[in-house]
Order: sequence, then structure tokens, then C-alpha cells
Amino acid sequence: MHKIAKQSMVFLLIATLVLVPFGTSALAREVSIDEKNTAVAMTADLVFVRPLGIVATVLGCAVFVVSLPFSALGSNTKEASQKLVKEPAQFTFKRPLGDF
Repeated sequence: MHKIAKQSMVFLLIATLVLVPFGTSALAREVSIDEKNTAVAMTADLVFVRPLGIVATVLGCAVFVVSLPFSALGSNTKEASQKLVKEPAQFTFKRPLGDF
């Protein structure tokens, strides 16, 4: 048991030492405000992000329906619908392609 814990700690230490430089280089990246949507961003949005948004919208609707009796009792139905249904739907269907 002690050997497994030691191996786990060594693995976490190595992973941390390997991944820390990637995080710092991402923070050092210069961000441009005038950045236009690129074809890569639009493609990634269409192929990966929009389908995830559709799934989030459907799951949010299902959770909202299940939580509706509790939301009605707590008088926060409007807030629940905003967070669970409207925000995922707006993220999926109303924003420009490639704009995250």
C-alpha cells in the first residue's frame, strides 16, 4: 500500500512539473482585441462546441422540468429557466460562429 502511494505522489509531481510550463506560456500569450474569427475557430465551433451546446440545452431542459416543482415552491422558476434553458440556448443558437 505504501508503494502505491509513493508511486502516485511521484507521478503527480512529474505531471505537475511537465504541465506547469504549458500553463505559464498560455498566460504569457499576447491577446489582441481586434482578433477576427479564423476558419479554424469557426470549424471548431461548428464541429465541437455547437453540438455540446445542443446537448447542454437538452439536458438543461430535462433538469428544469425535473426541478420545476421545487423551483415553484422556492419561487425561483424564472432564475432556473434562465440558467438551465435560456443561457445554453443563447450560447448555442444566437452567437456568431467562431465567437467563444
